Order: sequence, then structure tokens, then C-alpha cells
Amino acid sequence: MRIIPAIDIIDGKCVRLTKGDYSTQKVYNEDPLEVAKEFEANGIQYLHMVDLDGAKSSRIVNQKVLERVATNTSMKIDFGGGIKSDDDIRIAFESGASKITGGSIAVKNRELFLEWFKKYGADKIILGADCLNRKIATQGWLENSETDVIDFICDYQQKGIQYVICTDISKDGMLEGTSNELYKEIIEKTNVNLIASGGVSSLDDLIRLKELGCDGAIVGKAIYEGKIKLNELRDKI
Repeated sequence: MRIIPAIDIIDGKCVRLTKGDYSTQKVYNEDPLEVAKEFEANGIQYLHMVDLDGAKSSRIVNQKVLERVATNTSMKIDFGGGIKSDDDIRIAFESGASKITGGSIAVKNRELFLEWFKKYGADKIILGADCLNRKIATQGWLENSETDVIDFICDYQQKGIQYVICTDISKDGMLEGTSNELYKEIIEKTNVNLIASGGVSSLDDLIRLKELGCDGAIVGKAIYEGKIKLNELRDKI
């Protein structure tokens, strides 16, 4: 299972939110590159970077941060937040993203998202399935829908989507464990490569996700708050 630390960006800084609430913003480092280099120094190859300003603005905002991290590390970066147009996705890839994650766009402009999928390929496009009470949420989690997360994933799987990041918003930033029952159901009902996100609080959480069959796990606050040590990730997962 791939361990994928998260760097969330507001005003060019590395921050974390709780349950996606922008008012809970906590800055962990003024320089995201410094954080990324520490991850890389501990053998981590993958990075999940979210442009939170972009998610709120519905356009890419922090591409310079992406470019700086991509240029100065060899990490494979999946990038999301505010990618809503052909211009946005072009900028993201030109700035160094290995993959892009589309969430809101996959709900609100299905035709365009599928065009990207055909143009860039299944290995470059990740479906973002962020949900609250099993219902898909969009716009940086500021808007809710009536779409069931399993139906959403199954629908896109039929179109060829291979990679899905599923975040249970109720768990995000809470350090109270992951939504294992939901992830188990997704794995049983689909054949996508599932990347679990939200609630990781310990190595035990990661081991359980690996046992469930997750392709990857995104880890954020647990690292920043010292609940999981980077050398432990390197040595034990």
C-alpha cells in the first residue's frame, strides 16, 4: 500500500483543516517545500497536494507551490483543488503534477471530466469522491449533494476510471480512525484502486487499510501532530 502524505495549501502555506472547515485552519509550515523535502528524506515517494484556495475559488491558485515542490523534489504529486477548466488542468500538469484529482468537476461537469480522462489517460486522472454521510460533497466541501458515494464511484468505473480517492469528511482531521466499513464496501462493490483519506491517527489505522486492500492511504494531521513518525512509516508499512 502506498503511503501518501498530504500538503494542503492556503496562501502558499502548509495548513490543515478539520472536517474541511476553513475557519479551523492551522498553519504547520510557511514553506511546503521544506515539508516535502522532509517526506522525501524519509523515503516517501508520493505526495497529495490540495490547493484549498483553488477549491474555494473554482480555479487553480497555488500552481507556483506545486511547481516549486515538483522542481526541487522527485516526488510523484497528485494535485487537486480548483481544477475546473482545460486551462487549469494544463497548468497543473505543466507545473509538475503527476496526476490530477477531480472531485467537484466530476459532479458538476461530467462531460469535461470525461474528456480529460480520454485525453490524459486513466493513469493520470483520479476521481475525488469526498462524502459526508455517504453523500458526495463539492466546492471544497462547502456544498452537499444527494449522490451516494458508491453509486458515484460505480458510475465512473463503468467509464474506465481506475483510481479513486475517497474522503469521509466527518473523519477528516479528527484523528479518530478511518471509515473502514465504507472502504470495505467500495472494495467489495468495485474494482477501482482505492486511496483512503480522512481520519488516519496511527500505524494501526494504516495496517488495517492495507489489510482491507486499499491501494493507498493519505495521511495528514497524524504526521503534523506527531501521532505517526516518518521513520515509522518508512520502517513498518
